[in-house]
Amino acid sequence: MVRIRVRAPCRPTESLSKVKIAVLNMFPDAVFSREDEVVEAESRSTERLREAIRAQKIRDSARGALFAGMGGGRLRFSLNKQAAFAGRVSFAAGSPLGDIEVEIEDGDPEALIDTIAESTTRPPPEPLE
Repeated sequence: MVRIRVRAPCRPTESLSKVKIAVLNMFPDAVFSREDEVVEAESRSTERLREAIRAQKIRDSARGALFAGMGGGRLRFSLNKQAAFAGRVSFAAGSPLGDIEVEIEDGDPEALIDTIAESTTRPPPEPLE
């Protein structure tokens, strides 16, 4: 079973409700366990993330970001808060406001990546006999 942990800082200049909306836009079933200077939540579904990646047509770049964060039966990556608030996926590399840090535990992370962002390249054709 997939277990998703989400963590995002809430700076004094940010609205807590907007940070929560950013998390919920990517993980609508998120259950919040902490809501102060840091928002923490758990989720079980990657469906909305998958839908957003497909809608934005960024499967190949998403696969790269997900594979880069794969290790020990987990996927780790960061999402830009402002993009997530707008319902968009943008893999982050450090923001002054802090990013949404996502950790997904799964027994088969490669298969999970194929589910979240399936490859857009076709397999080679079978050789003719």
